[in-house]
Amino acid sequence: MMKLKLRKIAYQLHVWLGLMSGLIIVILASTGCILAFEDELKSLIHPRRYFVEQTGTKKLPLAELSLRAAKALPDSVTIKRVQISSDPSRTYIFRTLKMNNDAATFWGTYIYYYRVYVDPYSGEVREVEDAKKDFFEIVLNLHRRLLLGEKTGKAITGYSTLIFMMILLSGLVIWYPRKMSKAMLKGMFFIKTSANWKRITYDVHNVLGFYAVIPLLLICYSALIWSFKDVDHWVENTLNGGIAKEKKAESKVPEGAFTRQKDILNLVGNRMLKDLHGRKSALISFPRTEEGTYYTELTTDNRYYRNINYNSDQYSGKVLQYRSYKDQKGSGSALRERNYDLHTGSILGTPGRLIYFLAAIIATSLPVTGFIMYLNKKKKKPKKKSKS
Repeated sequence: MMKLKLRKIAYQLHVWLGLMSGLIIVILASTGCILAFEDELKSLIHPRRYFVEQTGTKKLPLAELSLRAAKALPDSVTIKRVQISSDPSRTYIFRTLKMNNDAATFWGTYIYYYRVYVDPYSGEVREVEDAKKDFFEIVLNLHRRLLLGEKTGKAITGYSTLIFMMILLSGLVIWYPRKMSKAMLKGMFFIKTSANWKRITYDVHNVLGFYAVIPLLLICYSALIWSFKDVDHWVENTLNGGIAKEKKAESKVPEGAFTRQKDILNLVGNRMLKDLHGRKSALISFPRTEEGTYYTELTTDNRYYRNINYNSDQYSGKVLQYRSYKDQKGSGSALRERNYDLHTGSILGTPGRLIYFLAAIIATSLPVTGFIMYLNKKKKKPKKKSKS
């Protein structure tokens, strides 16, 4: 009796929550599919941006390349970071942006957003991209914020993700049959392709939903960590068990005037190139304040939790903090560092990304098949009672 009551509650939750959030889930899942292999697609679509015409024997100093990128931008706009690949045929990608998180839409959020692609051998600016108009940037914001700005969009996608997690869990309760039999067991894991279209729709929803449930729950969990700061802090602090966080590195501001900025940037760049050997890519974020540092992040492969990062003093170039994923203190911090990889499936490498891609396709179909099933049930007319 208790099991039947739980099943009934789960069914009602599943149906009504699905009807409430179905359209948003379709948007989040379909955009996730597009973004799954964003980097690979961009390289194919825009080869001039990402590849040089001819590799040289020596790259220009980072300070010189940064200056050329800055000259290609509007006045008063400064470079804020550079992305560098270990592939010698790749361009350097300089980026700068300014955001207004109080804006109501995506287009209002970005006051400006530019990417400058520079040939590191010749210093030629290959292209200046207005990233606000980039297709993948729009898709990313649609995925994260529904193009509705930081506050409103973030709240809607956050709570929609929470609802989707509840839909998945209630779906598991419904999926498990009331009575186990050979026929029931077969129906739980296989689609009966010889049946009528209504039964096939049911099987597609039921069976594919089961196979995708674990990656989809992991996607939901990692999205909730980004959406709700209180949840993020609670999970990390609870798992860390009171371990104190490392203090933020700060540059030591010199007493007199500082005129060696180019030398220090070149020093940081040369150190990065040396450390980049045998790795995939590097990212250097430039200091934003007097106490800020050059933050260097080295990527080994598509698993970002394995990154190595360090902070360098902007006035001396000295390394102030060095962090490796092997040195992380606390399981909460370790889990937090793996959040992006949990969300994209890259924690399992390329096979994981493919699994998540298929799961996102299934997630896109679930609200559609669920709605068809709901309409079919609504169309059923109750049998008329026979007159005595």
